[in-house]
Amino acid sequence: MLRLENLDEKTRKLMLEELELDIKNNTLYISPRLKESCKERYIELFREAIKNGNDMTFAKSLRESGCLKSREHRGTRLVRVPRNAAETLAEGEFNRFYIRALCRRVIAEGRGYLEVYRAKQVSNPRPESQRKIGQKVDPHKLLEDLREHKEDTVLGIPGGPNSGLSVRIRYDD
Repeated sequence: MLRLENLDEKTRKLMLEELELDIKNNTLYISPRLKESCKERYIELFREAIKNGNDMTFAKSLRESGCLKSREHRGTRLVRVPRNAAETLAEGEFNRFYIRALCRRVIAEGRGYLEVYRAKQVSNPRPESQRKIGQKVDPHKLLEDLREHKEDTVLGIPGGPNSGLSVRIRYDD
């Protein structure tokens, strides 16, 4: 489970606004591991997790919903979808919308800054992820990057599947 330090009602409200923005603009990332018939159900589960849960409750809902495919194509072969597919998808998407919300908070408040930190311990941290920890990030650029790039971001934040990286708000008061 991600340890999201600024996950509160303000952040959840902004996360929901960002989700609705993607839905309205038809830009919400829909994983190829989701069954075609489950797009609306996926959105409902995501909304509920944003309102009342976290990445783990979202993953549990995804698993229990039966919305994930059991097999996928890898090259020319049909293989099993990884056991942790629900966790990877839920963690990644929940974190992306959380970060988008924090960008908006810092911009709106006109104070504070975003700092990269490890929100989840990983057994083999990537060197490029390790180098990002402690970095200050421009909220305008990060928000634009996350809205524009649904999978791999230019800034490399949050850092790809299972990186464990997120951002937190810091104040120099």
